[in-house]
Amino acid sequence: MEALWIEYAWTLLILIGLEGLLSADNALVLAVIAKHLPDDQKRKAINYGIILAFVFRFGALFAISFIANVWQVQAIGAAYLLYLGLKHVIQARFGKENENIHKDDEKEAAGKGYWPTVGKIALADLAFAIDSILAAVALALGLPDSPLDDFGGMDGGQFLVIVLGGIAGLILIKYAATWFVQLLEKRPALETTAYAIVAWVGVKLVVITLAHEDIDILDHDFPHSTTWTLIFYGVLVAIALIGWFSPSNKAVEGSKS
Repeated sequence: MEALWIEYAWTLLILIGLEGLLSADNALVLAVIAKHLPDDQKRKAINYGIILAFVFRFGALFAISFIANVWQVQAIGAAYLLYLGLKHVIQARFGKENENIHKDDEKEAAGKGYWPTVGKIALADLAFAIDSILAAVALALGLPDSPLDDFGGMDGGQFLVIVLGGIAGLILIKYAATWFVQLLEKRPALETTAYAIVAWVGVKLVVITLAHEDIDILDHDFPHSTTWTLIFYGVLVAIALIGWFSPSNKAVEGSKS
């Protein structure tokens, strides 16, 4: 039983770290959306927007708990995570950095009133939440069943991991995003690393989909097996280490010294 909760805690820590890296860019976008407001309204708009996003996220979480084990939903989620992760990694590797990436958000928000801006912040955060919620679902579904009662169509422990991950994402956007922005400035390769992990989590969701009882290509117990667990976390740790020690990080540090 102790080993079970250790695995749950480890998964939650990974999810919180991933949320933190992804929240840095999210926080920048929210700041750009509120940029046109007076200083005294800027912080309030972001706070109200995050509160609304909190409500929206929980609505999405409760809805997904009832459909998370539907293989079609798993397949769509896997395809989306793979697309999102690989697209960013490929653009980072072969494309040119777009310095005006947030200009469209700024132009669209400019001239809008206070409450429309709050609504746009909430909707923007909900859009960001889709990525993190799908990643959380993929990580949670790979966990063994817990002794907690089921919620909707999910194991109670797995659902709790998703909820805690969602709460962590909002807290990190609100309070810790500045630190993660500074971390990404020092180690820019970590942003690409985060999306590489998103793609790898998409692979995990592919494995879960192929092991679904209605598909039955892989053995139903394979996603929970020791072999797959070691493979998944081994590759995940390798991606994280490669990102942390990437030459691009050293180049940035060298230019500052």
